[in-house]
Amino acid sequence: IDFCFERRGVVIEYTRQKYGRDAVGQIITFGTMKSRAVIRDVGRTLGFEPSQTDRIAKLIPNAPGQSFTVEEAVKKLKEVRALYEQDEQHRQLFDYSMTLEGLSRHASVHAAGVVIAPGPLDDYIPVCVPTGKNGGGDEAMVVTQYDMNCLEDAGMLKMDFLGLKTLTVIHDAVEMVRARHGGELRHPGTGEVYASMDDVPLDDPEVYRMLARGGTAGVFQFESSLANDKLRAMRCDRFDDLVATNALIRPGPLDSGMTDVYIRRKLGREPVRYPHPALEPVLKPTYGVIVYQEQVMRIANVLAGFSLAEADVLRKAVGKKIAELIRRELGRFVERAVANGVDRRVAEDLAEQIETFGRYGFNKSHSAAYSLISYHTAWLKAHYPAEFMAALLSSVLDRTDDV
Repeated sequence: IDFCFERRGVVIEYTRQKYGRDAVGQIITFGTMKSRAVIRDVGRTLGFEPSQTDRIAKLIPNAPGQSFTVEEAVKKLKEVRALYEQDEQHRQLFDYSMTLEGLSRHASVHAAGVVIAPGPLDDYIPVCVPTGKNGGGDEAMVVTQYDMNCLEDAGMLKMDFLGLKTLTVIHDAVEMVRARHGGELRHPGTGEVYASMDDVPLDDPEVYRMLARGGTAGVFQFESSLANDKLRAMRCDRFDDLVATNALIRPGPLDSGMTDVYIRRKLGREPVRYPHPALEPVLKPTYGVIVYQEQVMRIANVLAGFSLAEADVLRKAVGKKIAELIRRELGRFVERAVANGVDRRVAEDLAEQIETFGRYGFNKSHSAAYSLISYHTAWLKAHYPAEFMAALLSSVLDRTDDV
């Protein structure tokens, strides 16, 4: 759940009052020793100069998607291999680092996670009290000793209370609009008055014209050049396009070409095809492309007669890439679809599509909620640019680059 950045503390305080101070806690998270950090730590202990270990650590790539473990670096990178074979001290450095890599180095508190128990937390799980400048005291919130995965295994309820700056920006911009324009939030063109941003209609052509020509600076979720390109390419003109773009600008859909198929079909450059006539109502909003996890559930429900609870197991298996569960659930899907009169080849083709595209499927409810925030920022930018930009600048005052 996302809250206004400045009032997240109020929400947590409310939760503590409602469920009991001893029943609500924050979640621990463990910082692990990554390849570069472990080299620096071990090097310091073995008496290397900081500049030496820094140089060695930087030989190991750690960019997202192409990071190496210490062991991989020693095996695959010539320069690192040469250092390993250079002398006993360097060999020790790498051997110790390989042993220690991946272990927990320190504990900290999860940025947003809060756990709520049916009674005092320490009846259910081990807890600790934070020390240091923010910890201690009777009012301190306890922290779990289990991390989020162990808490899930123990059956505890985890909530994510996120502070979202954009909600603060929208709130501030609306306050400024009211202050400068007679206490009301109105459409400058039509003069229509709205009680709040929730009443603003989602089909304002000016907003879509602005987005389709690439005016996305400051618009939540769509500021990247990639999002900008896709909105322009598809000539975005309706709310559904925002929801779909939010889901399609992820690595999976981009790599598999789904994003471009969606755009070509929307613009009429490629015919819209459905894997089975019964799926037209399910896939029509996305031009026959499986974009959302909810569509995977609907397909299983319509063609194979899965209940939505059963379909949710399939969604989770595919979304979380649990191979064994995927095989089992898709096997059931094919058999039940065939029993429902679907041609076996069509059912198997669909199972393959679900496995390929389904794993990239985004959660539509999440995408729609975020797109609503995107639309609100775009509406304010299109109609009240001065107030919107003032609120946006105020939200990043502490970061000169962003200003």
